[in-house]
Amino acid sequence: MTAVVPSMTDVVAPPSGSSRFKRPRRRRMSRARIVFILITLGLPFAFYSLFVLWPFVQAFIYSLTNWGGFSDTFEFVGLANYKALLHDDIFLKAVRNNLLLALVVPFVTIVLSLALATMVTVGGSSTGAVRGLDRSSLYRIVSFFPYTIPAIVIGLIWSQMFDPSSGLVNGLLTGIGLDRFESFAWLGEVSTAMPVTMFVIIWGFVGFYMVLFIAAIKGIPSELYDAARVDGAGRVRMTMMVTLPMVRDTIQTAYIYLGILALDAFVYMAALNASGGPQNSTLTMTQDLFNTAFKKGQFGLASAMGVFLAATTLTFAAVVFTINRLTRGRDR
Repeated sequence: MTAVVPSMTDVVAPPSGSSRFKRPRRRRMSRARIVFILITLGLPFAFYSLFVLWPFVQAFIYSLTNWGGFSDTFEFVGLANYKALLHDDIFLKAVRNNLLLALVVPFVTIVLSLALATMVTVGGSSTGAVRGLDRSSLYRIVSFFPYTIPAIVIGLIWSQMFDPSSGLVNGLLTGIGLDRFESFAWLGEVSTAMPVTMFVIIWGFVGFYMVLFIAAIKGIPSELYDAARVDGAGRVRMTMMVTLPMVRDTIQTAYIYLGILALDAFVYMAALNASGGPQNSTLTMTQDLFNTAFKKGQFGLASAMGVFLAATTLTFAAVVFTINRLTRGRDR
């Protein structure tokens, strides 16, 4: 008996109208689903547009006018306010100060916070299981304490600490024999005003970001550290090869938030040097904006400063995202 092999012509294709090959019809959303989407997404977006997006649009519109802030009449001047900013030496000095803060404060804060977090979590004994230093819980509490103090209070406390006549800093330095620091004005000298201000800001945020990095490091599988230790990696190499790549996204987030803080820094500057420091050495864009709007009555020009500050902040965030993406691709 011979088997009958079906030919190609015997294979009958299913009809074109077969349900197997029909595209599934899109189900029409019910009225309840539409109402649910409008409430959960549409309503929050409406509030966001009203209270966040619309003020940005208003600020940009006012930046094209000569509005004084307390009158209902104004004239459109186009880009005249932006041109004036490019020739304003005080504002350009404030921009340079903000950029300096954005370069130094995030970098130093993240380096110190990450170093402390690494010691607390995986910086203990080099033998046995990977663990942190002894009494690490105490270090977390002590380091986090400055973040619980409001920024304005931190600024006022440190301004008194650096007071030239009765400050604790000068008292300690002169007490150990450094007589040249008697009545030294830390916030009144061009060479020390900005470094002291950076120190105060970094002091206030190291503890918070240390706790943030501790949480990120705790999420790294311990097997990675064990494998690195077996391969003979020391603490520095373990940090560079295991910790940093695994907490990269957390570092990116921290860098953006600290950059935004550094580009603002109004509260700290107002508490430490409300006038902008000697020769405007600590003046920031937000301080200049405040003075222009409420002391000079030039709200149109101040709005242009605000738009410039927003654009600078977005540019800073974009640069951080781009660098993180490029370095991640290189590591891979």
